[in-house]
Amino acid sequence: MLKKHPRALAFIFFTEMWERVGFYTLMAILVLYMDKVLGWPDGRKGDMYGLFLALCYFMPLLGGWLGDKVLGQIRTVRIGAVLMGFGYVGLAVSSADNVTTFYLGLLLIGIGTGIFKVNMSVLVGNLYTDKVELKDAGFNIFYMGVNLGAMVAPLIATFNSAVFHSYNVSFWVAAAGMIFALIIFQAGQPRLRPFDGRLGTGGRIVPPLPSPGAVPDAPAPAPEIDRREFIQRIQTLVILFLIVVFFWVAFYQNAFGLTLFAERSTIILKWLRPETYQFFEPFFILALTPLLLTLFARLRLKDKEPSTPVKILLGMLIMSLAMVIMVAASLAGGNEDRNIMSPLWLIGTYFVVTVAEILISPMGQSFVSKVAPPKIAGLMMGGWFAATAAGSYGSGLLGKSYSRLAHHEFFLFLAALMITAALLVLAFLKRLKRFAT
Repeated sequence: MLKKHPRALAFIFFTEMWERVGFYTLMAILVLYMDKVLGWPDGRKGDMYGLFLALCYFMPLLGGWLGDKVLGQIRTVRIGAVLMGFGYVGLAVSSADNVTTFYLGLLLIGIGTGIFKVNMSVLVGNLYTDKVELKDAGFNIFYMGVNLGAMVAPLIATFNSAVFHSYNVSFWVAAAGMIFALIIFQAGQPRLRPFDGRLGTGGRIVPPLPSPGAVPDAPAPAPEIDRREFIQRIQTLVILFLIVVFFWVAFYQNAFGLTLFAERSTIILKWLRPETYQFFEPFFILALTPLLLTLFARLRLKDKEPSTPVKILLGMLIMSLAMVIMVAASLAGGNEDRNIMSPLWLIGTYFVVTVAEILISPMGQSFVSKVAPPKIAGLMMGGWFAATAAGSYGSGLLGKSYSRLAHHEFFLFLAALMITAALLVLAFLKRLKRFAT
């Protein structure tokens, strides 16, 4: 699966994996920490959850500009990692009597995550300038690194909660994850330098010193596009960005609405706690991604592989199915807010959410990398994350209604939202397909 891909992908893979260990350890316990340690009501939790995620995914606009025009991708990634490390330390020393460092920690993590994520995605895209046919697969492999870290993180949080009865210990583990990420990224810098869009001054790409007998990978020059096509490409991306907001509103209930359902409506066991359920989604991604890659590779050989926009359309429809499952779970007893529901309801939902996520998140980033004008690739990738920001903030706003609505009404609204998103993708499908090759 990896032999045709650039070797630099391995360093990006493991850097992203360790960064995600930190981030998803935080996400597994953030709502629970605000609930149990800080004692905040659902409305305040929803506001902070939405604002934090919005910051994480809005900051890529700044990160894209820094990577494209000022510092280059490598330097911007490094700065983001350092900011996140200090942010996790701020959370680790916070408490109900010391909320200041909690706020400061989330601010640093939000900024650091934003400028880190977009430039890692741009680096992945740059690896495939002359291997466009492998770009979807490259982003899927990259996304496996994301989810390997995301899979380990809830287990860390569960262990710390069960053994040490402390969320703060998990925040220290998150800080350690950032140290490992920085070490790996620094080790891979020689191989990554040819793919940095701006190093030194004047946009000059500085090649690494090759090892004896090695031939460093290098991207082919990007073709020039005329102004009319330039504008059309941006318009196409904006259409996708606006539609995908709906997906993220539903998706980010995984750490809010679904976590509250786990805490209040699902049977709680010592080693299957509310924070543990976020293990299943990345676990399913790691299990299913190779299968889907194999399927798409075989379809590609027969010239029958669905286009990237069609994959996104299928993802929207599948996500609506996940919300329908939660409607059924709520009507079967989850509405009562008693710990009586089988864990299989949530596990099954996370399985379906995972299939949708594989078809939308890495595919969306691949789509942006294909369609974005090369001169503003980082800014456009930042636009993808800005759409994620809008959706994640919306998830927090909607999450405030979790206790006010019957749970089946809450999830039914999300299902309707996903059907609407699918219809919009279908309406613009021809436009979306135009540049996605």
